[in-house]
Amino acid sequence: MSEPLLDVRGLAVELSLSHGPVRVVDDASFSVGPGEALGLVGESGSGKTMTLRALIGLLPRTARIVGGSARFEGLDLATASDEQLREVRGRSVAMVFQEPMTALNPVMKVGDQIAEGPLVRLGVGRRAAQRRALELMGLVGIPDPRRRASAYPHELSGGLRQRVMIAIALSCEPRLLLCDEPTTALDVTIQDQILALLASLRDDLNVSVVYVSHDLAVIAQTCRHVAVMYAGSVVESGTVDAVFREPHHPYTLSLLRSVPDFDAARDALVAIPGSPPDPAARPSGCPFHPRCPFAQADCVTGEFPLRSFVRGRATACIHHEVCAADARRQPVVAGG
Repeated sequence: MSEPLLDVRGLAVELSLSHGPVRVVDDASFSVGPGEALGLVGESGSGKTMTLRALIGLLPRTARIVGGSARFEGLDLATASDEQLREVRGRSVAMVFQEPMTALNPVMKVGDQIAEGPLVRLGVGRRAAQRRALELMGLVGIPDPRRRASAYPHELSGGLRQRVMIAIALSCEPRLLLCDEPTTALDVTIQDQILALLASLRDDLNVSVVYVSHDLAVIAQTCRHVAVMYAGSVVESGTVDAVFREPHHPYTLSLLRSVPDFDAARDALVAIPGSPPDPAARPSGCPFHPRCPFAQADCVTGEFPLRSFVRGRATACIHHEVCAADARRQPVVAGG
């Protein structure tokens, strides 16, 4: 395996609230190699988006990194200065946000927004930046780029706005794209087009991608590796094929079994009982034990870090073989 382009180890993020600090990301660890795609999956509130934002210094004012490392090409993003992060952000690492209407400038033409990166960050001339904007609009599949460059965001469809966001992210030729639920607000047909576009760009440009999603089928379609997050921590990681075919953490298994399967004869969806823990009142021991069908007495206390059990696979469950055996008895694969 090649040296990771991004290597995150033990990342921890705290929010400062009126009643005290709350740990919202706790011991998150994962890596992504050059030209690879990694999926971060989990329920809402599991810490996925906060993890991405921590990597490029876009945390809320009340949040801060309190532990761990995030090494990117020799620089630890977790301890980098504001000046170092500004240099990396957009230039080497870019982010595609969930909702383009809130991320794009509503009073600025989209062509100018795409050209802004090369103009400001790369120091090219205005004409060259505008040419680059038109090239990128064509690259991401925006029809009639010259006409659309003069449009404002509200004049474009949701799919075209998301393509503009991708063009902006690619404008300074980054080596790593962070995609935060990039297709959530789109209909299924446009979603498939955007995912296919991102996959082709990754192959053509050798850009590494980290996808955040709660949709396991999206991760199965777009990624080779996956990291499953629960209560701010990565609880399982490995290749998508291995993890989704034989999960070794009960939370991963529960997620997979809660996905609708139109080919299976099920009377009802299998819901995960209970709710994710409040970050301000995390349970002792394994954070998933109150909802876990395989929980035992030794799951209630102690530490449960991510541990490797075979090459390329890791889990935070100490009874992972019991979980895997149950998965083998009732096979389930996300995305059909």
